[in-house]
Formats: sequence, C-alpha cells, structure tokens
Amino acid sequence: MYVVKNALKCIGRSKGRNILIGIIVLVISVSACIGLSIRQAAESAKEESLSGMSVTATISVDRQSMMQGMREGGGFDPSSFQAGMSKLNELSVEEMQVYAGAESVSGFTYTLTATLNGSDDFEAVTTSTQEEDTGTANGMPGGPGQEFGGMGGGKMGIGPMGTQGDFTIVGYSGEDAMTDFLNGTCSLTEGTMFEEGTKAADCIISDELAIYNDLAVGDTIVVENPNLEGETYTLTVVGIYQNSASTAVSGGFMRGFSTSSDPANAIYMSYPALKDMVDTSAANAQTQTDETTGMESSTAVRASAAGTYSFADVEAYERFEEEARAMGLSDSYTITSSDLTAFENSLVPLENLSTMAGYFLLVVLAIGAVILIVLNIFNVRERKYEVGVLTAIGMKKQKVAMQFLCEIFVVTLAAVVVGAGIGAVSAVPVTNSLLQNQIQSQESTKEQREMNFGRGGGFDMENLGATPSMDGMGLPSGTGQMQNYISEISSAMNFTVLFQLLAIGVLLTLLASVVSMIFIMRYEPLKILANRD
Repeated sequence: MYVVKNALKCIGRSKGRNILIGIIVLVISVSACIGLSIRQAAESAKEESLSGMSVTATISVDRQSMMQGMREGGGFDPSSFQAGMSKLNELSVEEMQVYAGAESVSGFTYTLTATLNGSDDFEAVTTSTQEEDTGTANGMPGGPGQEFGGMGGGKMGIGPMGTQGDFTIVGYSGEDAMTDFLNGTCSLTEGTMFEEGTKAADCIISDELAIYNDLAVGDTIVVENPNLEGETYTLTVVGIYQNSASTAVSGGFMRGFSTSSDPANAIYMSYPALKDMVDTSAANAQTQTDETTGMESSTAVRASAAGTYSFADVEAYERFEEEARAMGLSDSYTITSSDLTAFENSLVPLENLSTMAGYFLLVVLAIGAVILIVLNIFNVRERKYEVGVLTAIGMKKQKVAMQFLCEIFVVTLAAVVVGAGIGAVSAVPVTNSLLQNQIQSQESTKEQREMNFGRGGGFDMENLGATPSMDGMGLPSGTGQMQNYISEISSAMNFTVLFQLLAIGVLLTLLASVVSMIFIMRYEPLKILANRD
C-alpha cells in the first residue's frame, strides 16, 4: 500500500513530466483506438453482410482446370483440348434440375437464350450506318457470318457454329428468373407480362424497339433462323418494357459488337415457348460435315441454357459443392457465385483501409514505445538520488521499481481512458471520411484504366448495367456492372476494441518500465549518495 501511496504523491510532485507522458499516451491511444476501430468495422461489416446475404450460384464447364490438367499431363495440345471440349457440354436444364434437389438449395431458376434475325418488317435497333454495320450486324467483329458458340436443344457445342442473329431472345422459367425486373433495371410500361410457363409465342419488347418499328401491344413480329433462310417464327407482342440500362450504351461503343448485344434488341418470353421454337428448329435442321475438320454443323437455332441456384446463406452455398459432387457432378464442372465475387469487390476499399490502419497502428505503437522508454530513462536518472535514499533506508529495489511502474501505469491508464473516449466519438466519422477517400481512389484508378483502353469518353462505365441479353453473348468481360462499394459504417467501437486498447496500454507500460527497472536494479545506494553533486 505504501508503494501505491508514494507513487501517487510522486505523480503530483512531477506534474510537468507526467503531463507530457500523458499527452504522448493520449495521442497514441486516440490513434490506436481509431486504427483498431477501422479494423473492427471492416470485420463487423463483413460478418454482418455475410450473415444476412442470400447467395446465388451457377454450374459451368471448368475449362481452366481442364487446360491445367492437360499441361501437367505432358503439354497442352489445342487439338486434344478442342476434342475434349466437344464431348464436354454445358449442363442442360434437366441436368441442372437434378442438382437443384440438393438440401442446401432454396430455389432454382433457369433461362434459355437464342439469337434470331428480324424480317423486312421488323428490324433491330442500330445507331450505325449501313457501311459501318458491314461485318458486324449479322455477326461478331471480323466479317459477315461470323460464327459464335451456341447450343442446340439445350447443349452448348464446340465446333462449327451458327451465325449471330440481330435479336437476343430470352426465355424465362418464371418471374423469379427475371432479375432485371426484380431489381428495377427493367419495368413493364404497356400491356401485360407473358404468362409464366406458357407455350404460346407471346413476348415483350423494349420501348426503343417498339418505337423503331412502330409497334404496339397486340402486334405480331416475325423472326428468322440466322442459320437457315426461310425458317421463321411469329411472335405476339403482349407487353412493352423500359430498360434503364440501354440509356447508358453509346452507339460508338456498340458498333464494335453485334446488334443482339444492345439491350434495346432483347426480346423476352417464357422458357417453354422458346424451347418449343428451338426444338422445332432442331427437328427440321439440316446437317453437313466439314471435309477439312470432319466436324458436323447444323442449321438449327443455337440456344444456350443457364441455371441459377439460390441459397439461404453462405454456409448453404458452401455445402452445395459437396452435395453436388455426391450427386454425380463431375470435376470438369465448377460452381461459382457472382454474388460472393461482387461482395468481395465491394469490400476492397474497406479492406484496403483496414490494412493501412494496421500498418499505421504498428508505426504509432513503435514510435510511442521508443519515446516512452526514453522519457522513463531520463526520469529514473533524474530521480537517482531518490532511488538511493529509498534503498538506503531499507526498501527493496523490487519495491522501488514497482513504485515507478505504478506511477507510469496510473498516468498511462488515465490517458488511455480519455483517449478511448475521444477515439470512440471520432472513430465513425474519421473512418467514413477515410473510406470515401479510398472509394474515390478506387474509382479514379478504374476510370484511368478504362481511359487507357480507350473507353474513357464513350460511355459511363459506372452506370452501364449488364442485362440478360448480354450475359455470355454480348459485352466483353469486365465492361458491365456498377460496383456497389461499402461506403459507410454505422459503428466501430465495441468491447473488443476497448479490450485491445487496454492491452496496448498495459503493453506500453511494461515496455516503458522494463528499461527503468533495469537501471534501478543496477544502482548501488551507497555510491549514489556518495557521488551526489
């Protein structure tokens, strides 16, 4: 008890020095509190988002794994790779539905996508002149009749492909699959939606397409198989929708791609109706064999099926991998989630800020520890005579050292408490301000990268949305969706941060005291008293 009382008295006698130590510890505490709060906020934001996040996933051919396996097996052979891929098809809807029966799956939706040409009375929306369209209107860049990957009857094929059409036709399994209508990108403005599950050739078209062709609800349109002239299908327009994403697409950008990639040229209908058209085309198709490659090609309408699995949470998504493999899913297929990828991308600024806060915290602690150690060394040297007197009258050196430890601990604890209060008040606004700077830095880097590729002035990359008509068939990878970063946190301080801050205070006290203790233990009281000036 005497040690504590004497330590408190000494604190009062050395106010200037202790105030200086307190200010230093206060600065360290505030800085440490903000740094720890930023790191805790990043972790909390991640956990909270994941806990309430519903996840969707798709199953696709794992081409990268297949190529890597061939390389490890003795070198990559393009011919063998193409032959292997021709035997490995994308899953059909029927096959996808098998894995939809897994316990972890909470929902399953699917679509069928095909490209068809228009007719004399029904043309695709285009902002290009006829000369500019040469080589692009009916195919991808590179010349007219450019071939593209597709699938007949629900199977993706590799080999001789069909010609890219002017329109993208998307058949939905139900309204749950129409994500653009669910998230508000698209909205029906006239007429009604086609009936779910109907086989009737009813469709909805964009308002731009309706204006371009002077169409109204109730009119019919004729589309043609781009692989076989004369094979036509008549569709009835039952509704007209508006697509907000199409306003972000500039004609200069879209000229380099097929008109079917333009959101204005997307036609939506039910999956059974489009499936009937694809099956009819496949039944009436003509086949021919390439004399050079020996591969067969068909005039059937190429269509591509896509299925989306829904999960209640991330844990269910992670279980699905194991369940699907147990149900027979080959290792040649991979399960991926664009939701998790987008979520991880949304955390980039916050995680960058957390990393920077960690480094800043280490620097502050290192500098603070050095300063406190130096101050304590000077403190002990200035009070060397006091140490000599105390030890000369019989106080053990360990108790003298404990007195110095108590002094700095009381000062440090008081400064840590005040620093924690200041840090708790300033942590959220400081974190949000730094987070906004990080987001601006990310956006600036992204914008500069787009400008380096010549895309800086043609369209707004942040507002360009990907529609179902673009998925896998239109826009190149990476030129799609607006990135929604986590831009604000509501709380950062909690008991974890307080505990960590207290631990830092104790650590600083021990580091600052250990050197002074060494000096005290080395002092000889008689020499100190004899050599006093």
